Amino acid sequence: MNATAATLTTVLSWGTLLLQLLVVFLVVLMVEEHRSGRPSSVLNFVRRVGLQVAGLVALLGSALTLLYSEVFGFLPCGLCWLQRVFLYPQVFLLAVAFFKKDTKVGDYITALSIPGFLIALYQHSIQMGGSSFLPCPATPGAVDCGKRLIFELGYITFPLMAATLFAFLITLGWLIRQGSR
Repeated sequence: MNATAATLTTVLSWGTLLLQLLVVFLVVLMVEEHRSGRPSSVLNFVRRVGLQVAGLVALLGSALTLLYSEVFGFLPCGLCWLQRVFLYPQVFLLAVAFFKKDTKVGDYITALSIPGFLIALYQHSIQMGGSSFLPCPATPGAVDCGKRLIFELGYITFPLMAATLFAFLITLGWLIRQGSR
């Protein structure tokens, strides 16, 4: 791995950790808001800017997958491609929704992010030593889905970065949808 890729990977690993903490924080706020019946000013703010944030996150995530594969030479495996299938369309959906001010897109973001999240979590499990109950959909000569290309902070892999991104998009999808009510 070249120095630029290594530095970016370190930055993204810390960003992944922060995003995981943010998802937990937002979910706790959502549970507390539901339990108490009082609206949360933090959640109301996220509901207002969620569409823009989700669009930026989807665009950044998509661009980074292409940077790693096309510039840094990290070939994606079959499961990585499946995750991309659920991420890339979100960039376009969110762009259209932003210009139309359509908060109902939260349902579509969530629907696309859940399978992406599950695939990423499954692949992370394999890369952490778990057993594979489905064959890697890799073509001959392609990268093995169980091979860890990065391992940062003792637990962060590319699939865990993707799972975290999808979890954040799911959370934003819920909040965006709530903002339309």
